[in-house]
Amino acid sequence: MAKKSLIEKEKKKKKLVKKYDVVRQSLKRQLKNSLRIEEKLIISEKLQYLPRNSAPTRLRNRCSLTGRPRSNYRDFGFSRHILREMAHTCVLPGVLKSSW
Repeated sequence: MAKKSLIEKEKKKKKLVKKYDVVRQSLKRQLKNSLRIEEKLIISEKLQYLPRNSAPTRLRNRCSLTGRPRSNYRDFGFSRHILREMAHTCVLPGVLKSSW
């Protein structure tokens, strides 16, 4: 189980990303379409003034049940431990344990 504080920080980051998503996308679009270097410098400076945690790359995938930050499966949203337990108890439809 991950620390509660880390899980809460991640929730705050998700809120910030959602809040500044439209602004960030419009600035990036303007940056891509601008031709002059002066304009690009001004727009990139505006991008830098946005909060650091509002960038989507700052988010970390975590297990939805335990909050574990490593070895997550995107399709399920669980870590490998939880996925294995759920597959053994037949909770996940269509997931079978492989036999060699």
